[in-house]
Amino acid sequence: MNRIKAFISQESWSPYLAGILLGIVGLLAVLLANTLLGASGAFESIAGLIGKKIAPSVFSNIYWGVEGGRAMPVIRPEINWSVILLVGIFFGGTLAAISSRTFKFRFNDDTQWKRIFGPQPWKRWVLGFLGAVIVAYGSGIAGGCTSGLAISVVCCLCQPLSYLWRDLWFLASSPF
Repeated sequence: MNRIKAFISQESWSPYLAGILLGIVGLLAVLLANTLLGASGAFESIAGLIGKKIAPSVFSNIYWGVEGGRAMPVIRPEINWSVILLVGIFFGGTLAAISSRTFKFRFNDDTQWKRIFGPQPWKRWVLGFLGAVIVAYGSGIAGGCTSGLAISVVCCLCQPLSYLWRDLWFLASSPF
């Protein structure tokens, strides 16, 4: 038991082992829950759920569903698989950092950021938050983030075009 605890508490794992375990989790998600692995839609689900409670007239649309409408919403404002997965990722990552004794609060203290945006940490936090909002919005439009699509489509669907898509995505995102 101590060997298992020591192994799990390592600061970093082999990327090969982590990839194999992620593939197994992806396959189990399809087999047991009939869903692909991905958490991008969780933010939209939570936003719709909160928005429908606070401002129902604003959030009554095609994206989150119209009350009494016959059309299915693009994103259902509910606690669903992706929301639970997102919560699990947060707590699992926190637990892993605590168990490996690497947990600490970090501030974006990069010298390049300081040179461009100044020494005020609040500017970096605001810009980081706005960037995350833009990425989340784009992920919602695209039907998921690129890493979630790569994991789910390539791992679980095994379509020949998914391998081409993955390879082109890596090629396009790598510096030349």
